[in-house]
Amino acid sequence: MCSGKLARMSNIAAKTDARPLAIFLMGPTASGKTALALELADSGRFGLISVDSALIYRGLDIGSAKPDAATLARHPHALIDILDPEQAYSAAEFRRDARAAMAAIAARGQIPLLVGGTGLYFRALGRGLSDLPQAEPQLRAQIEAEAAERGWAALHAELRARDPVAGARIHPNDPQRIGRALEVIRISGQPLSVLQGRAQADLPFRLLKLALLPDRAVLHQRIAERFEMMLAAGLLDEVRALVQRPGLHPDLPSMRCVGYRQAWQHLRGELDAETFRRTGIEATRQLAKRQITWIRSEHDAFVRDPLDPLALDSAKSLIWRAIG
Repeated sequence: MCSGKLARMSNIAAKTDARPLAIFLMGPTASGKTALALELADSGRFGLISVDSALIYRGLDIGSAKPDAATLARHPHALIDILDPEQAYSAAEFRRDARAAMAAIAARGQIPLLVGGTGLYFRALGRGLSDLPQAEPQLRAQIEAEAAERGWAALHAELRARDPVAGARIHPNDPQRIGRALEVIRISGQPLSVLQGRAQADLPFRLLKLALLPDRAVLHQRIAERFEMMLAAGLLDEVRALVQRPGLHPDLPSMRCVGYRQAWQHLRGELDAETFRRTGIEATRQLAKRQITWIRSEHDAFVRDPLDPLALDSAKSLIWRAIG
């Protein structure tokens, strides 16, 4: 569907939907989301909420491209620095916390502007979460033992056979999600994709979804340049300090974040300096690829090229027209 028709449909929906507005500003890593969000926030009309699974952690600053202290003092973001890196955080917890932050922002007369690239969080908030069974540690341990014996590739093949939709969506190298999907199937007897499809969002806001998608070659170059800047800014020193924490280990979600995983491997002597640099950049590019794939599945999102001044002006115009 063309963007003009989508815009007309959005305007019609806005006239008939009495719910307050919220904006999803989405995009792959290094696409310029934060810069646009800060520019919009300068108007005083918006309250910012981070939608990033790395920025939730205290101490993960350089490798997560977290806004610096001065920026956060000027433009506070909800859901940044809310957990220690030893802690886990689910999509359901994000949904709960984001809804509370959106309500607080709306209560003070501002518009919630949610900015980030974690598709799972956006999806949990915008589409809701199904009533999935609670995790069973004993069953999860059994699945992990099977993986140790048969390999995660075999378990991913089992998932594809039992739930083709989830199997196609979940990457073969994502043991956490493979394990959870199989756990849900074995507990409930139903495919994960079927249970998720029953979710009801019931979000008390009307949404404008805006996605920034730059040219892929340019994005790859920006990712490489930013990773070099992270190294110069002290990424390895940041990870050295994290490694010293007694409760931290490389299998925690925080340490599986792109850049941190590769830095930990380098510090343990598993990667030399050049291999660490190369794999860190490549892992970030792969993350961006997955984010782009997810964004393209958001058929109700307005997609703009942040490197095209006219397209960026169009994005801003969409926002101001939605506000009315």
